[in-house]
Amino acid sequence: MAGDDAVTIDLDALALHSGEGARLDVGIDPEPPVIGGEELELPPEPLEARVDVSRTTSGYALRLRLETTVSGICARCLGPAELRLSIDAREVDQASENDPELRSPYVGEGLLGVDAWVHDAITLALPERLLCRPDCLGLCDVCGASLNDFAPGEHTHEPRLDPRFAKLRELSE
Repeated sequence: MAGDDAVTIDLDALALHSGEGARLDVGIDPEPPVIGGEELELPPEPLEARVDVSRTTSGYALRLRLETTVSGICARCLGPAELRLSIDAREVDQASENDPELRSPYVGEGLLGVDAWVHDAITLALPERLLCRPDCLGLCDVCGASLNDFAPGEHTHEPRLDPRFAKLRELSE
C-alpha cells in the first residue's frame, strides 16, 4: 500500500536559472494502478525514480524514469501475471503561458507531485489487459481448464449434442 507521505520536489528551492538542470533520485511508494477494475500489485519496497528538472525561460521541462514490475491476474486464464515496465515520461510546465497544454497537472505552487506522476505514468504504460504471456490460450469454454497446461490439440471434448434433436437420435438407433 502506498505511504501516507507524498513525495514532492520544491522546484523553486532548486534555484535553477534558465538552461540549468538538476537530477534527483527519489524513493517512492505510489498507489497501485488499476486495470479492468483490478488493483495490481507493485513491489513492496519503494520504487527508485529519477527525476530530471530543467529550467526553461518560462518554466520547467521535467523527465521521470523508473523501472518496476506489476503483478495481477491474467485476463485470459486467471493465473498469475507479471509485467516489467520501463517508464520514461516527460512533462512541461510553462507557468507564464495560458495554454493548458503547456501546464503540467503535477506542478502546483512551485511543487512537483512525484507520487501522482509516477502513478499515472505506470497506469499509462499498462496494456489494456494484463496477460501471463502474450500467447496465453485462456480457459476451456467447456470445462474451465487452463489451455496453457496442454500441448496443442491435446485437450478435447466430445461434441455436445443439441438436446432439441434427441428424439431424432432415438429413431436412428
